[in-house]
Amino acid sequence: MIKCGDKFANLEEELVNLQDVLKNSLQKEVLTIKKIDKAGEKFNSIVDKFCNLCNAEYVIFSVHMCKDYHESETFVFIDETGNSVCTISGRELDLYDMIKNCDNLVEQKY
Repeated sequence: MIKCGDKFANLEEELVNLQDVLKNSLQKEVLTIKKIDKAGEKFNSIVDKFCNLCNAEYVIFSVHMCKDYHESETFVFIDETGNSVCTISGRELDLYDMIKNCDNLVEQKY
């Protein structure tokens, strides 16, 4: 059910298994979601280092985290239906050159 102020019109249909706290945080723009670029060189160089990362399709993280605190950030990696695959801290990984916009999520028009 779409509520006034939700960011995505089809989030629940696309990510049916996503935890409510993550779903609500994405809808209220507390967190953001990006698609993982699995064809990118960076992803291919680190995929073996992190357990289950190869099963992830998306990453959820804070849009409000200052770069000075990047190491304290937690990245939640989820699969194509929203199941949590793994979490990785900013100390272990940065997302630069590894993510792109989600072309399957439809932003609300107000």
